[in-house]
Amino acid sequence: MSDHSPGDHPAGDNSQDDDAAGRAEATPEIWTGRATNRVQWLLAPAGAACLALGIEIAVRSHWTANVPALLMSVIGCIAAGLLMLYGTLAFVHVAVRVDRECLEVRCGHIGLPRRRILLAHVVDADFAPRVTPRQWGGWGYRWRPEKGTAVVVRRGEGMVLVLGDGHKFTVTVDNAETAVRIIRSRLARLT
Repeated sequence: MSDHSPGDHPAGDNSQDDDAAGRAEATPEIWTGRATNRVQWLLAPAGAACLALGIEIAVRSHWTANVPALLMSVIGCIAAGLLMLYGTLAFVHVAVRVDRECLEVRCGHIGLPRRRILLAHVVDADFAPRVTPRQWGGWGYRWRPEKGTAVVVRRGEGMVLVLGDGHKFTVTVDNAETAVRIIRSRLARLT
């Protein structure tokens, strides 16, 4: 009887298999990553409270005097509440997927906003060790003329894609260094 289980091979027998497996692990067919910001959930109760306040004002108020001010209060509270709830659902996390053809970014539980970038339109990819909401003016889907576009859901590592039209796209995602390595290897194959 052998000391090895059916899947095991002596060290000398599988060196070529290990090299092939290492190359396959280095560039998987599909890479997925995610970043989460649980603090964003703190906005949900505030959004629900604003929404409830707007409804309460609309229901309990006497609509006989000062209608424009009352209408602005109701609309303002409801709009603020809906925006906070949408912001929570849309930007509590981001999911990134890289395959042979493109990079896709989906935000939040709704999956919107969504951005799909063909790798044929990418010139380079860089690892950003520290991306902060402060650099971009807050959380969410951001645009700054000097920096480009970004999806920022938390502070931390991210990746920066340099696009063929000169624009840049930044996204915060865990294990961004691996994503950059995979994108660069795919770009090398495209050229």
